[in-house]
Amino acid sequence: MKRKKDIMSFFQRKDKVDSETEPNGSGVERARESREPAEREQEELSIGETESEGILEEESETDGETEAESNTPTEEPRVSTSSGPSDISKSREEPPVQPMMNLYPRTLMGDRRRSFKAAWYHIHPWLEYSKQSDSVFCYACRHFSPPKVSETVFDSKLGFNNWKKATYKQGGFAIHARSERHKQAMITWRDYQKAVKSNATLVNALNKEHNKQVQENRDYIKTIGEILLLTATQNNAQRGHDESAESDNKGNFMAILETIAKHDKTVQKRLTSIHNAKYTSKGIQNEVLSCLADMVRTKIIEEVKDSEVYSIMADETKDVKKKEQISLVLRYYFSGAVHESFLHFESADRLDVAGLTDKIIHILESHGLEYKNNLVGQAYDGASVMSGKHSGVQARIKEQAKHAFYIHCNAHCLNLVLVDTVKAIPEVGEFFSLLERLYVFTSGSYVHQKRLGIQKEMYPGAPARELQRLSDTRWTCRYMALHTIMDRLPAIKRVLQDIVQEHSGDRSVEARGLLAQIDLQLIVCLVTLHKGFGEATFLSDMLQSSSLDLSKAVDLVEVLVQTLNDYRDESFFDDLWNEVLNTAEQCDTAIQPPAKRPKKLSSQFNADWALSTVGQRSDSERVKDSFRTTLFYPLLDQMLNELNRRFSSKNCEIMTGIQALNPTSDVFLKEKSLFPFARMYESNIEDLGHELHQFRRILERKIQSGMQKPSSVVELALFIIPYKDVFFELFKVCKIAVSIPVSTASCERSFSALKLVKTYLRSTMSDDRLSNLGVLSIESRRAKALNLDEFADLFAKKH
Repeated sequence: MKRKKDIMSFFQRKDKVDSETEPNGSGVERARESREPAEREQEELSIGETESEGILEEESETDGETEAESNTPTEEPRVSTSSGPSDISKSREEPPVQPMMNLYPRTLMGDRRRSFKAAWYHIHPWLEYSKQSDSVFCYACRHFSPPKVSETVFDSKLGFNNWKKATYKQGGFAIHARSERHKQAMITWRDYQKAVKSNATLVNALNKEHNKQVQENRDYIKTIGEILLLTATQNNAQRGHDESAESDNKGNFMAILETIAKHDKTVQKRLTSIHNAKYTSKGIQNEVLSCLADMVRTKIIEEVKDSEVYSIMADETKDVKKKEQISLVLRYYFSGAVHESFLHFESADRLDVAGLTDKIIHILESHGLEYKNNLVGQAYDGASVMSGKHSGVQARIKEQAKHAFYIHCNAHCLNLVLVDTVKAIPEVGEFFSLLERLYVFTSGSYVHQKRLGIQKEMYPGAPARELQRLSDTRWTCRYMALHTIMDRLPAIKRVLQDIVQEHSGDRSVEARGLLAQIDLQLIVCLVTLHKGFGEATFLSDMLQSSSLDLSKAVDLVEVLVQTLNDYRDESFFDDLWNEVLNTAEQCDTAIQPPAKRPKKLSSQFNADWALSTVGQRSDSERVKDSFRTTLFYPLLDQMLNELNRRFSSKNCEIMTGIQALNPTSDVFLKEKSLFPFARMYESNIEDLGHELHQFRRILERKIQSGMQKPSSVVELALFIIPYKDVFFELFKVCKIAVSIPVSTASCERSFSALKLVKTYLRSTMSDDRLSNLGVLSIESRRAKALNLDEFADLFAKKH
């Protein structure tokens, strides 16, 4: 290091002397003025013979130290020991400057004009030519000569340009090539070239080892991330109760990592070496999961910001540890489709209006979402704390986000229609209570096995059907329970009859009571509710679709109302009654009511004969009319009243405006229906009117040319995308229309994932880990498409 410092001092002094003694004038003039001294110098044979081998060894040693020092990234390239024109090489890292010219400058020398020849490059590869001074220099001597040696004309400031003597055997290039100094410089140059080509220099060796270590580290952390990503998307537990080396069960994460180590030497080296960080602790796992989940959230936020407008859906539930968890889902239009993307699980310490409002606003702000102008909708369930008109969460949020229109989850509304219908008709409530008792009774181990055996006997080849428990919150799910009982009612009745005949105490007594309830009234309720709940279940499934828009929801509700009105037709009830009679016949159930005691006629009619009585009907007709008036019509009327009340014009006010964007609607693109909706979101009505006029003409031409007419608001928005800059206001209202949520079913689906992530054995996980795992599980499609190289970069930035 001391020698290098002396050499640099030598360089500085040399540059200073050069700068002080450099004559004025151009390089060409200086070359011509010094031509005669250069010629005399070329004739001397003792040029370059004053240096010894010791100087060469010293220079080689110095070069080694310089290369060792060059591992630092801030070191500048080595500067040439000889100054020269600015258009030739400045350091040994640069190759010799050998410009190829059609015509080199010619100078009068003797009896002719002479110039440099490009062919000399091939004879003497060490030559480099300066256009500025029309002279040549020795690349090897300039960059690879030992310090403190006298310079020659080939590494001077002026260079060699005596083209007359350039090819002399005893002068010019030949005599310089035979000099000892030049030979030593050429040897050093060749060694340097070999070292560069083989990457054998110390700098390259260190960089290569460093890059290898960096790549191994990246591959290892990507392996860690890939394992955690796999277990998260599959809802598998990562950690084990005991992850020590002596444990037989270290958990899924360590088990998979050790399995990979058997086939990957890099992973095996990490796990077995005591000097390497293994990155398997719970803290590192949480950091890796956080990085992966943040990458997924970043993609979602980018899509939301690109869409500009969005809606939120929120719901809460209790996890396995009885802690309230809020699920937040975003709905927006992006890339020609409607997306409902899960964003976050947040634990709620307070369930009052202020606490829930602050939680929702905090989540939006923490992810950088602008909600005061871009939030166009909010959907919750019908709980008063959420839906309160004056002081509910929706009202509080609308105070800050004026465009956030509140939607009561339509799936919840339909569920409430069925709940209120059942409550209003006592016979229907008693019917569902009987079904629940049947489920409990047949779920016992003895009765269950007996029922399975009878099903195999009565329905050979058909799979056994299990009775389903009635859901108290999802009434549309009761359709499956009704459907199962419709198919297996004869088998259920036979099971009860066999148990009654066993005389087995309480079981037989209970079976006798249930058997007595399976009569014609039960069958009428079963068939009627199976029809009604079947239609409601279809609507419920459609309302829970994430791609459904409000205009389609309006159409589906209207279809259900029309269907129920059609059920009031006499022909429909006749078909329904025939189905009741067929089911009763299969179950061997009495159709006629018990015969009544005949009415005794008055004694004054003893001498008369009554051929007929006015209005007298058969017993079967009387039973049919009784069920029509006491059960069937009241059930239809109650469902229609509840549908009209729950989906009234007040609640559907915004839906009516959106209908103007539905291509299948009668008011499609009508200003009277669309403008009120557009004013709610502060659209430019004047521009929108002009756009509607032009858009109708374009749409008509496209349809006439053979294009299929859009069938929904989503397809209409997709059609506008190529013209979105022209129809700016129309495209904006289309995005708003499809971004307004229909239901909170996506939140309900996230609760299903919550139960798989936070189980009884995983109940102690932190809220952040739960939220990250929830994002990776629910948004598994996005998670599986993550770039693990980007993950490695993100993880490195955090460390």
